[in-house]
Amino acid sequence: MNKSELIKTMAEENSLSADEATTVVNTFFDCVRKALLSEQRVEIRGLGSFKIKQYAGYAGRNPKTGEMVSVAPKKLPFFRAGKELKEFVNS
Repeated sequence: MNKSELIKTMAEENSLSADEATTVVNTFFDCVRKALLSEQRVEIRGLGSFKIKQYAGYAGRNPKTGEMVSVAPKKLPFFRAGKELKEFVNS
């Protein structure tokens, strides 16, 4: 399911217009993004949690040339599935 399919499904199942469903989905995504940017953890009970993980820089190797490359420190979003989602998928 992609974003447009989510909007369509939300509109159909909740008697919303496509514009209203788009607003709801976009507002939700914006709230999650803003929370992650301020390094807050986002937990959605029954689904899972999102957080930002920080990774230190390291010396890597270019696989094509074998040349040593310095990889800068970075932050990446991380999702951990909740217990209910794991149980649902494995039932």
